Amino acid sequence: MNQHPSRQPLPRAQILAERAFSTLDRFLHIEAVSGIVLLVAAAIALIWANSSFSASYHDLWHTPFSIGIGTYVFSQSLHFWINDALMTVFFLVVGMEIRREIHEGALSNFRLAALPLAAAMGGVVAPALIYLVFNSAPPNSAGWAVPTATDIAFAVGVLALLGRSIPGNVRVFLLALAIIDDIVAVLIIAVFYSGGLDYSGLLIAALGIIMVLGLQMIGTTSAYAYVLPGAVLWIGLLQTGAHPTLAGVVLGLMTPVLPGRMKKPPLMLASEAINTFSHLNKQDASPNYLAEPVKQLKRAQRELMAPVTRIQIALHPWVAYGVMPLFALANAGVTLDGVDLAMGGSQSVLLGILLALVIGKPFGVIAASWLVVRLGWCVLPPGLSWGGISLVGLLAGIGFTMSIFIATLGLADPNLLGAAKLGVLLASLTAAIVGLSWGYLYKKRHK
Repeated sequence: MNQHPSRQPLPRAQILAERAFSTLDRFLHIEAVSGIVLLVAAAIALIWANSSFSASYHDLWHTPFSIGIGTYVFSQSLHFWINDALMTVFFLVVGMEIRREIHEGALSNFRLAALPLAAAMGGVVAPALIYLVFNSAPPNSAGWAVPTATDIAFAVGVLALLGRSIPGNVRVFLLALAIIDDIVAVLIIAVFYSGGLDYSGLLIAALGIIMVLGLQMIGTTSAYAYVLPGAVLWIGLLQTGAHPTLAGVVLGLMTPVLPGRMKKPPLMLASEAINTFSHLNKQDASPNYLAEPVKQLKRAQRELMAPVTRIQIALHPWVAYGVMPLFALANAGVTLDGVDLAMGGSQSVLLGILLALVIGKPFGVIAASWLVVRLGWCVLPPGLSWGGISLVGLLAGIGFTMSIFIATLGLADPNLLGAAKLGVLLASLTAAIVGLSWGYLYKKRHK
């Protein structure tokens, strides 16, 4: 009697392929790797923009890209689609991170949130003030928010390079601070970097929100069902004059933090599906009969996790290895010959951002943390010393993605924008090197 195909040993090629894909999956979830990919993308952009092919770099991002049906066509540059559309996915993940932390993480109660909240606010106020010392007059002053943000991917990636000997609470503190930083950055974008609002767009945005709430009320948990309402919300915000990427934050904050309600618990559904597999296997049934239990098992697997967790895990590789490197490639290409530091206050913009991120960020984080501990509003968590807070403060000076994003919104003059981007790149690199150096010293002291 021939052996059933499902019981034959797997071919060696298949085993090797499965191992390769498993290794690749683990690789894609290593935070240090995503930070390196982001750095490589920025380096490529800088080299490309300053090579003999620099014209092709700038021409590429101004290439028009259109979508439409019939006579309804929406055409924008490739740069717009990356900064205003793809970055919405990045902000969606940010919104979901904030939602999770408010529900069960470092922002779930005041005692837990007090220290990172104070540190984050200090890390926003001090850099902004330092920048304004050098750039008090417009149009330079419009870039005051550029050095206030922390790049989560880069900062956590650099921290991961230091290895597991760094106490876990240092990483938790950095994540909480960076998330609060993102909340502040989102509010800054919404309040200070959105143009005069066209309130007719609010009706379209409200329709998108109502569609989301309607789907949630009828128990729809598939992420694909929310693409259309999300697009409606994005179009509405675009029409209002607010930055459309805020649609991602709104959707992220609306994502449920608990699994959806089902007639049967997910574990029971999974158990029934496995029992069906076992029964059909004993009968040597045709693989066609396995379709229904496979669907049931997939549904159970999907509903085991809350949507906010499941979607964030699914989007992480796409954001870390797609959206953010593309953003870096499209925005980090500063043509050095095109930045005249002697003209229009460009030098003060660069210097203000550099000092604000490298000095202002750690000073603000450490000083605000010391103040709230001194006042007795909170205590340092176990494993988090002042050396650890100093390390977080230094790494918080890595602004990159969010800082460059704010710079593109606040500084319209190409020369000032180029100086700001250059300042962010230099400051982020300096903060990473200084943070790594201090981190290795900190590690030796805690061995």
